[in-house]
Amino acid sequence: MKLGRFQPTREASLLAVITAIVLLVGWRAPVFLTLRSALDVANESALLAILVAGQTVVLLTRGVDLSVASNLALTGMVCALVGRSFPAVPIVALLVLALGVGTMLGAVNGVLVARCRLPPIVVTLGTMSVYRGATYLASHGAWVSEQDIHAGIKALPRTDLLDVPLLIVIAACVVGLVAAWLRWRPAGREVRALGNNPDAAVYAGIPQRTRLLQVYALSGALAGLAGVLWVGRYAIAFTDLAAGYELTVIAACVIGGVSIAGGVGSIGGALVGVLFIGVVNAALPVIQVSPFWQQAIAGAVILLSVALNAGSRAKARQPILEKA
Repeated sequence: MKLGRFQPTREASLLAVITAIVLLVGWRAPVFLTLRSALDVANESALLAILVAGQTVVLLTRGVDLSVASNLALTGMVCALVGRSFPAVPIVALLVLALGVGTMLGAVNGVLVARCRLPPIVVTLGTMSVYRGATYLASHGAWVSEQDIHAGIKALPRTDLLDVPLLIVIAACVVGLVAAWLRWRPAGREVRALGNNPDAAVYAGIPQRTRLLQVYALSGALAGLAGVLWVGRYAIAFTDLAAGYELTVIAACVIGGVSIAGGVGSIGGALVGVLFIGVVNAALPVIQVSPFWQQAIAGAVILLSVALNAGSRAKARQPILEKA
């Protein structure tokens, strides 16, 4: 399955950098080149990939969702509390609950952006704080520890399917479905058109408000799914769960070529950004580099990626200006 319009030069260059990192680290620590190590990197990156799939769709509309980590924390806490109170509830019901709560929280963003016409960065910055505060209120500031986490929640992300972690399979299915929606469904193509030129999209009859509501609801639903999987994987739920992780999500998108100006990027490119972050995170401990360098490296790559995006847009506009 194609994951969107792949940008050969950009993604190929980033893949070459990732390959070089893997080979250099593998030269120093051969264990880094094993299949087990590759699966570990993919497993650690699976939750990020789920969140990135939703964030990519939002960024394509010239929007941004800064509330994904707070949505994740609140949904994860709700599922943890319900699972603790009702240990006999099936895991399917908890998954439905996670998707429902996440979608509702995302839809709040969508309504404020689409109906009230408020700036996405202001809306989601506000709901980021509201959702984080709601997590505290729901838990009264207490943790839900491993012994109180529902058995089904803990088992789901720790199960293997044909020797492949189920978490990777779930992330692959989510990413594939979002990519297919963007590429082959009219609504998905309209999302990209909306980001390319909002005014022209409105004149073309694209329902702007409906599409914006859909993309924020989708981002919220995937954040909710990631919330219950996060709680299960790490067997804990607390107020500051995934605090600041929204920046990592946006970083993966931008590194992968998704433009913050909207209309440019693909799920495939965003996945390359996820892979880059996953490899760097896994490589630093192996070569005994301080994890604090991770933030500096990610920040430098984000600045470079934004510069490359701006350069690509300038080159794309140049022929038009010359013709004019």
